[in-house]
Amino acid sequence: MKRSGALPGFTLLEVMITCAVIAILAAIAIPAFSRESRRGKADTEIAPMFAELSVRQEQYKIDNSRYLTTAACPATPSAAGVSAAACVAAGQPWTTLRVVLPTQKLRCSYAITTGLGDVTVTNPSAFTFVSPPISWYYIIATCDMDGVAAVTSKYFTSSVDSSIQKQNEGR
Repeated sequence: MKRSGALPGFTLLEVMITCAVIAILAAIAIPAFSRESRRGKADTEIAPMFAELSVRQEQYKIDNSRYLTTAACPATPSAAGVSAAACVAAGQPWTTLRVVLPTQKLRCSYAITTGLGDVTVTNPSAFTFVSPPISWYYIIATCDMDGVAAVTSKYFTSSVDSSIQKQNEGR
C-alpha cells in the first residue's frame, strides 16, 4: 500500500549503516593496498639490482681472483628514489665492477660485503648466512619504501644462496 506524500528512498539509519560499512572496508583495504604497492615497487628494483650486482661480482672474481666490497650506494634509501649516477661515477666501486644500472633512480641502498672462506663471519642482522670454505659475498639492500626512516625494509642475497631473504618487507 502506498502512503500519500511519501517519497521512495532510504532512511537516515540505512544511509548511516551503509557509510559505516564502507568506512570499515576502506580502513582494511587501503593499508593493505599501500603495503602491496610498496612491495611491488621494491621487487621491481631489488631483483634486477641483485642480479646485476651478482653477475658483476662473479665477473670481477674471474678477473681478480676475489670479490669486491662496496660501501652502501646510494648512501641512504629514499621512498621517492634518488639518482644512482654517483654510484657509477669514475673511481667508484660500482664503476670498477662495471655495473650497468637497470634504472637511473634507486629507492634502496645496496652494500656488498665480501670475505674469505677461512674467516668466521657474523651473520647480518635477521638473515641466515653460512660462510663457505671459499671466498664469498653478500648483498644487503636497505629500503625506505614508506617514507618513514625509523623502520626500513631489508633484502639479502649471497654468492652461497641466490634466493632473496626479506625483513620488514614493504616498509
